[in-house]
Order: sequence, then structure tokens, then C-alpha cells
Amino acid sequence: MTTSQPALDAGLAREPAAPAIATVRGTSPVWATGIVAALAWGAFGALTWQWPNKMVGFSDWAYTEELGIAALAGAALLALVALVGERVHATERALAALRTAGPWLVALPVALAAWEILTAKTAILPTPFFAPPQALIEVYADDWRRLGDSVLNTLKLLGLGVAYGGLAGFLVGVSIGWSRRIGYWVHPVLRVLGPLPSTALLPLTFYFFPSSYSAAVFLIALATAFPVAVLTWSGVAGVNKSYYDVARTLGASGWFLVLRVAIPAALPQVFVGLFMGLGASFSVLVTAEMMGVKSGLGWYLTWAQGWASYVNMYAALIVMALLFSSVITLLFVARDRVLSWQKGTVKW
Repeated sequence: MTTSQPALDAGLAREPAAPAIATVRGTSPVWATGIVAALAWGAFGALTWQWPNKMVGFSDWAYTEELGIAALAGAALLALVALVGERVHATERALAALRTAGPWLVALPVALAAWEILTAKTAILPTPFFAPPQALIEVYADDWRRLGDSVLNTLKLLGLGVAYGGLAGFLVGVSIGWSRRIGYWVHPVLRVLGPLPSTALLPLTFYFFPSSYSAAVFLIALATAFPVAVLTWSGVAGVNKSYYDVARTLGASGWFLVLRVAIPAALPQVFVGLFMGLGASFSVLVTAEMMGVKSGLGWYLTWAQGWASYVNMYAALIVMALLFSSVITLLFVARDRVLSWQKGTVKW
């Protein structure tokens, strides 16, 4: 039985119209967490701006008013996004990212407010050992050249050490995992010297290397090479033997088995080794810069501590944390791109 065209038109006319405002994934048009975050940032801004600082010494904390106004401006922007963000198509992607960080957007101003009260407003945490958030702004505004130069030198030193150590560890790991003869000689040395902390070799490296910079590069490379070698060796040795059998059946040579079968199958383990090697290299990097290198974030920490400028030390620690976190993030991006053929199987 067929339905006539007038009946179809009448049925369509009775259907309710589509809503004028489409929500994202069925959520409410108003972002509740964003409203709470805006209130938290507004409270932090008002507290910073309107509550007078407790004077310690002869000068007040700089950038107090600017920090309060910036927090209030951020609160207004968050409130605007929370109220009308889903009504504007261009902000949907930014709103989705903000929704993910919503709880942090609430917790951060609460932590900053507690920090501000304990330091600038009540001086419960005494100076010069502790300073309020606006003191960090002053450091970044006045000493950005020295900090920037330290960051560049740290990145250069870290890049050289990790590159040399990663390459050496990768070659050693592949050699041990592939050849029993090489593993017979290298494996015991790796097991004895590998767990030894690289910083314990500081006196020897400063003696044998022509400069403290080259000694620092060697120590960072040594700290990186051990986990990369062990994890690469484990990855190559753990490749399914049937892969080699199939490749040999198709006429693959020994080099083909290494380059096109063993290494690609071991790449997830290689990246785990690089991740662990980066973590070890960070601590060695800071120690090496403190001991002999004339520039870098480790040197900056020692310099600030020598002048009892703890605010500069905290500013450098924050820069260091952000820098090292960014390096790890770049490693993850490279891993996802290189291991795109194993998408869904890599869990870290």
C-alpha cells in the first residue's frame, strides 16, 4: 500500500522543527564547570587586587595589580565562553579542549589564591625563601634574556647528549638482540656498568675530557644509552620467530631481516627506552650544569641560590618543568607518527 504525496507533506508538516541551538554531544548549552572556573578566577583576581599586601621590608610586591586585573579578565572570558560558546560554531573546538581541562581551570585559581594568601597577604611563608605569584612575573619580565639564554644552552646540551646516547644505545641493543656472539661480550659489560649512576663518573669525566661541556655531553649520553640499549635488546630478542621464517621463505637476506623485520617490530620498546632515557638524562643534565657548565638552567639555579634569589630559582624550576614536559610530549608525537601502523596496540 503506497502513501500519496499530499499525505507525506502533511506528515512532514506535523513533525517538530529542529532546535535553533544545537548542543555538543547532548550536553547543556551552558558549561557549568566553566561558570565555576570563572567564579574561581574572579575571586582570585579580586583577592589579589583588593587585599593589601603585607609589607615586608621597604618595598611592595610588583605586578600585584596587573595580576589581579589579568585574573579578572580571564574570568570574564571564561564566563563568556561558558555561556555562549556552544552558540558560536567557530568556538566549538576550543570549547571541547576547555571542557577537558575544566577541573584544572577550577583547581588552579584555588591553588594560586592559597599561595597568594600565605605569602603576599599574610607573610605566613616568610621571605626571601617564599614569594607570591606576582614575583615570578617580575623575574620573567626583568630577567628573560638570561633565562632565555639558559634555556637555549640547556636544549643544545640535552639534544647533543640524547642524540649520541640514543644512537649508541640503539646500535648496541640491536647488536646484542641479533647476535649471540656480540651479546656474549657486550651483555656482561652492560649489566655491570649500566646501573652505575652517571653522576658518579663526574670526577673521571672532568679529568679525561678536554672541557666540562664535552664531559656533560658524555654523561647525558651515558644516562640515555643504557635504557635505550636494554629496551632495544629486549624488543629485538622478543620478535616472533615466525616473522623471520616467513621472510626467509620469501628470499630475505640477513640485512633485510634486521632492517625490515627486527627493528620495526622492536620500535615500541625502543620508544619506551627513549622515554626512560630522557628521564635519566634530565637529572644528569641539571647536575652537570651545576658542576661545570657555564650556562644553562642548572647553572641558573646555582647562580640564583648563590645570590639567595629564591624567586629566580622558582622561576627557573617552572621553566625547567615546562621544558622537560614539552620534550616528552614531542617524543610522544614522534612515537605516534612513527608507530602509526601499530595504532591501538601501543598503550603508553
